[in-house]
Amino acid sequence: CYGVIIKRVVFMAYFLKKSKLKKGIYLQIYESFYDAERGHTAHKSYKALGYIDDLIRSGVQDPVAFYKQEVYELNRQRSEVLKQEKNKQISEDETPEKMLGYFPIKSINDSLGVKKYIDLMQTVSGFHFSVFSLISALVYARIVQPCSKRKTFDEVLPKLFDKYDFSLKQVYDGLEYIGCEYEKIIEIYNHQIRNFFDYSTSRTYFDCTNFFFEIDREDGLRRKGPSKENRHDPIVGMGLLLDADQVPVGMKIYPGNESEKPVIRDLIHGLKQRSSISGKTIQVADKGLNCAENIVSALKAGDGYIFSKSVKQLPETEKTWVLLKNDYRDVKDRNGNTLYRIKECIDDFPYQIMDKNGRKKTVKLKEKRVVAFTPKLAEKQIFEIKKQVEKAKNLKASQAKKSEYGDSSKYVTFTAADKKGEKTDGKIKVEMNEDKIEGDMELAGYNMIVTSEINMADSEIYSTYHNLWRIEESFKIMKSQLDARPVFLQKENTITGHFLICYLSVLLTRLLQIKILKSRYCTEEIFDFLKHFKAAKISEKKYINLTKNTSFIKEFSALTNLPLTSYFLSDSQLKKMLNYRF
Repeated sequence: CYGVIIKRVVFMAYFLKKSKLKKGIYLQIYESFYDAERGHTAHKSYKALGYIDDLIRSGVQDPVAFYKQEVYELNRQRSEVLKQEKNKQISEDETPEKMLGYFPIKSINDSLGVKKYIDLMQTVSGFHFSVFSLISALVYARIVQPCSKRKTFDEVLPKLFDKYDFSLKQVYDGLEYIGCEYEKIIEIYNHQIRNFFDYSTSRTYFDCTNFFFEIDREDGLRRKGPSKENRHDPIVGMGLLLDADQVPVGMKIYPGNESEKPVIRDLIHGLKQRSSISGKTIQVADKGLNCAENIVSALKAGDGYIFSKSVKQLPETEKTWVLLKNDYRDVKDRNGNTLYRIKECIDDFPYQIMDKNGRKKTVKLKEKRVVAFTPKLAEKQIFEIKKQVEKAKNLKASQAKKSEYGDSSKYVTFTAADKKGEKTDGKIKVEMNEDKIEGDMELAGYNMIVTSEINMADSEIYSTYHNLWRIEESFKIMKSQLDARPVFLQKENTITGHFLICYLSVLLTRLLQIKILKSRYCTEEIFDFLKHFKAAKISEKKYINLTKNTSFIKEFSALTNLPLTSYFLSDSQLKKMLNYRF
């Protein structure tokens, strides 16, 4: 009999258990199953029946025979189910694969409590679906498998473990709505994040990028301007603001033909108003945003700034100071190798601004200027200069057209000359600009930072500025990991809604990386898990883990106490993951 039970266990069979107790023999129907975690069979009560005497008094003449028949019927039904599963064909509607890697992002998103505010916000919209659910679904889908909205709806959303019931039309309608209200939604997220994490706005990092569109005609948002990819297609500009810990706190979408320089003023001013941020904020940005208007605007608002400045465009007196070898001190690594040489000065420097009447006027501002020489940067820049000079010489020798010189044209001068070398309106004469070449070679490796923070140490100014790589990485995440360029969207608000989804994807991922995991893991490790942690359904309540084991998964499994490395996963285990809270 015991051997029969073991055989039944293998097939997850039912059996009638008779227990001898003080009051008599107690009957229960038990179910046998294989416990993958413990590696052996186990039993659990399926149905409690009662004492034999009580059952007889209730009208069951032979309880053992009666319930053996019920057990037989249960096992017959079980066999039918197993047979159906064995012969089961692939479905036209549902794939057995489930994407699960988004669960840490879902954990943070649900914990923030933004749903109640977005639910309130949408009450005037007349939508018969949850805008928060739509935002969440699109964020999770964008993280695990970025693609077009139609493909997301048809192929990615069905692979998420959570079920969503909105239509494709509702996806586009909701995207247009959140694009119209994107600043409010960012404000809601910022407000709720402050309840859980410290938003440090004592320093803010700012930069801009743009996204090109392969379209023939410009429209209100997509306009032709200077492209980061050096393309001539219409573009959309995006300004991104990060806090001192490099967590996103604001985004601004603007037409591609507009200058990015005013965006920093509008975004920081709007952010402070919406988020009731008071006190001093030090704005950190590269030289593309360094202009007199931004500097004066920051100071008027009671803020500070740390901007880089091109040493090539400095007046000759300042260039001379940069190149003087005195006052530099070496900053070395652990092995005694020079990382960079640095020096500083504090003085009143002139800036030209426009007054209320549109006339230029000069103001003098006290600021600290920090200049650093980096040997590795010098090697790289000298190599690039030599490459451009060599290209210019080869083009000159082959009498190439002016349009063929490209970037190397800065190292040649073009003058009209006749056969005797006299200037004329005829043939173009090309000469190497030796002064320009020599000047650029001299200044290779030098970088200047200007700041209002005259009491801040030069090393702190240098490290603060160089943290801008985080914002560059955020743009890189959008363009590569999230494939942010919305190729098939046309409406302005729909495009903006798409960029909001990308922004929230970066925001929630950064919270996971920086606030939860304390920056112990790089972006690639985290996205590798988010995209590739998945399972396949093999029966009604059982899945197999399709993910390749990595050190990140092992450590993340230990941190969360979740069976992320288990090969077999139950339905309840997956639900536990999706409902996990940090």
